[in-house]
Amino acid sequence: MLSDRLLVRIGKDEGERKSSGGILIPATAQMAKRLVWAEVIALGQNVRSAEVGDRVLFSPEDRYEVEVQGEDLVMLRERDIHAVAAERIEASTGLYL
Repeated sequence: MLSDRLLVRIGKDEGERKSSGGILIPATAQMAKRLVWAEVIALGQNVRSAEVGDRVLFSPEDRYEVEVQGEDLVMLRERDIHAVAAERIEASTGLYL
């Protein structure tokens, strides 16, 4: 990965969803500005706010899809990330669990 790019894997749970009433909502249903969580697979050398294994929150509109060894992955810029979820504790920006 180069510069400020991240390679992430979107989880299988980001597809179809169920409402609280049990209604199945297909992945193709249009939702206004719904953000998506993904796991970081690889980083460029200039990425500072995330590490491999972290989960990042981003808008599906700000992504580029790529296939690597038969697996569909997403490439993002660091500036397109809205939050970072990680188990480490640091005095940095992001959402740390």
